Order: sequence, then C-alpha cells, then structure tokens
Amino acid sequence: MTSRKRICYYVGVLILVNIFAIMLFRQSAEAAVYKQGSTGSTVRQIQQKLTNWGYYNYAVDGIYGSRTVEAVKKFQRNNGLTADGICGSRTLSALGISGGSSQSSVDVNLLARLISAEARGEPYTGQVAVGAVVLNRMEHPSFPNTLSGVIYQAGAFTCITDGQFNEPVADSAYRAARDAINGWDPSGGAIYYFNPDTATSSWIWSRPLICKIGKHRFCA
Repeated sequence: MTSRKRICYYVGVLILVNIFAIMLFRQSAEAAVYKQGSTGSTVRQIQQKLTNWGYYNYAVDGIYGSRTVEAVKKFQRNNGLTADGICGSRTLSALGISGGSSQSSVDVNLLARLISAEARGEPYTGQVAVGAVVLNRMEHPSFPNTLSGVIYQAGAFTCITDGQFNEPVADSAYRAARDAINGWDPSGGAIYYFNPDTATSSWIWSRPLICKIGKHRFCA
C-alpha cells in the first residue's frame, strides 16, 4: 500500500469513527428526552412526581399521553421553563429525575432475584407484577426511593429472611424484571401483594384489592 493510499485509508477510518461517535451522541441525547408517545419507568417517575405536586390526577401508567403533556406544561410554566410539554434535561432536573432511560445491570439482577424468590412458579404476568410493585414503592412517599432500599427494607419481603432470596434465579425473572423496568405494570399501580393461602396478617387483608394474578392479591 502506497503512502497516499495509506493516508486515504486512515482518513476514511477516522471519518467513519467520527460518524459513529456522532450517532451514539445523538442516540444518547434522544434517550434523555421524553415526550408524547414515550413509555417506560422514567415516564412513570415523571407522572408520579407531577401527581405528588398536584399537576397530574390520572393513572401513573408509564404512558406519556396528552394528559401528561398538559401536566408537564403546567409544571414548566410554574418553574420558569419553556412550556412545550417535553421533558428534556432541564425539566427532568427540575423534577429531580436523572435523565438516563435505562437501569443498570445491577438493578436488573437485584430485581430479578426478588421476583424469582417471591413469585417462582407464578404466571409470567404475575412475576412482572411483583417487580412492578417494587418499582411502585420506589415512587411512593411511604417507602424508600431506591431499589435496594425497597427490597431490603425491614420486614418488607419474607424471602430476605427465609433464604429464598439467595436461591438460583429463574430465567423468566430476568425478563420480568426488564419488562417491569420498561414500564409494564400488570398490578395496576399496586404497592402491596400477598398470598391469601399463607398470609397471617389481618392488616394486609384490609388493603383495597386492585387485581388477582395467580396466587397473589395485588393491593393499594
């Protein structure tokens, strides 16, 4: 290869690398913007924050619809932001939400371990629902606001104390954890669940029932 061809080759490689870097940058920038049509756990966080502050009075379902847009606009107007109904970095920061759209593998593994221990043998929808309950608690003012805080909260999950949490994790639990993190909530927003065949607490029976999936009752 002549010197001139070698230079052209390296220039071509450099151009391709730069193009690839620009594409990655654009993808990461787009991932940090939430607008009408967006879905997932970050959208649920946005809705929950807006609900807590009185801007949003509808289902926290992880779907960025027209009602979420209007609530975001009201929040933006009251906080000196451009009222476009889009949650970019500035609006997310004002809401107290980090801009990242994905959970770390550590979070997926931790949630999957909890799901496997608590819902092993349950239908797949029920496994996702158990994961959703954990995420719903993170957004509820009565619980810790971190995944590990919710899971390891004293007395929250029997699997932590009976050793089930340390058992091998079912493959379906990893898929269920990802589905829950991505915004699927078959529990309908529940923050509690229990098995009526084994529950000994009279208090848990007093919680309003949302739905039944498999052996579990999911409650508000």
